[in-house]
Parts: sequence; structure tokens; C-alpha cells
Amino acid sequence: MARKLRDNSGDQYYHIINRANARFNIFRDSSDYQLFENVLMESLRRFEIKLLTHNILYNHFHFVLYVYKDAEISRFMHWLSTVFILRWHQKHQSVGTGHLFQGRYRSFPIKNERHLLQVLIYVDSNAVAAGLVENAQEWRWSAIWIKINGNSEQKKMLAEWPIDVPLDYLYLVNKNKEMGSDPTGLE
Repeated sequence: MARKLRDNSGDQYYHIINRANARFNIFRDSSDYQLFENVLMESLRRFEIKLLTHNILYNHFHFVLYVYKDAEISRFMHWLSTVFILRWHQKHQSVGTGHLFQGRYRSFPIKNERHLLQVLIYVDSNAVAAGLVENAQEWRWSAIWIKINGNSEQKKMLAEWPIDVPLDYLYLVNKNKEMGSDPTGLE
């Protein structure tokens, strides 16, 4: 049976998620997170993609991206995933032992500005909702941490948002603790 074609249109914002195979903890320590962040930075330099926000957790990651050209999201995600998986297996001396991710990434087109704000809040609040930190800005492996604490190279990864950021954005993120508030219907 053929796979369902995904929306791969350019000039579009997307919420992207990918989970580890069997919800395995891919990111075991800070060096695994750093490896992923480094590959993400390389990917963003190679492709016409804007990263608005991201959150990397133990066994999955979320992105909110703007894609300029048709099919660019597929090329970006393929390169990012392939390079990260190869480097991860090399680091862990596990080359040839199987898949890291449970399948293709999932992508959800963002419909309008209101939906974009909901998705941004959801992605930025993921570490809080998962109980990893009390406040989203404490989670080192997120865009919200980078905006506050990151170095200039890290901050270059993040694009300006096309919407006004509410003055109480951090409050909205940190109170959004229920995973049930996922605007994509994923959880």
C-alpha cells in the first residue's frame, strides 16, 4: 500500500514532530542534545528554511518551520535525520543496529496567525508539560532557552516571528502544562 502524500508546499508554516523508535531515549545526555543541535544548525545553513521555535526532548523533537520552496521540507528533514542518525550511531558505536526514529517525521500545515500562536505556545511549553522543568526557559534544548541564554551562533538559528509576540508569552507558555492542549491533535 502506498504512503499517503504529505503536504510539501512552499510558502507555508509547519509544525514538525518526530519520535524515537519505541519511544527510546535518543538524547541520553547533553552531548547527544548538542550533537542534534549542531546538525540542526548545519541543516538550517544548507536549506531555505526558517526555524521559528523548537524543543528537543528525550525521545522526540518539535519544530515550527517556515518553508520557502515546494519539497524543501522533505530535503531538509531527510538531510537532518540522515546526518544526525549516522553521527549518533558513530558516537554510540552502534552502526548497523537499526532505526532511531519510528518512521517519517509528521508535518502539520499551520492554517493562520492564530493557529501559529497556538502551535508556538504548545511547542515552547513541551518540556514543562513533560515535567522536565518548572519553567520553559529553563529547558536548555529549546528555542526559548536560546532566545534568553544562547550565544550569537545559536541565536542565528532562530527566525523572527511573523506575528506579534504577546507581552505575557512566557506566562502563556508556562501555564500551558496539559499535553491535551496540543493544537495538532497529536497527543
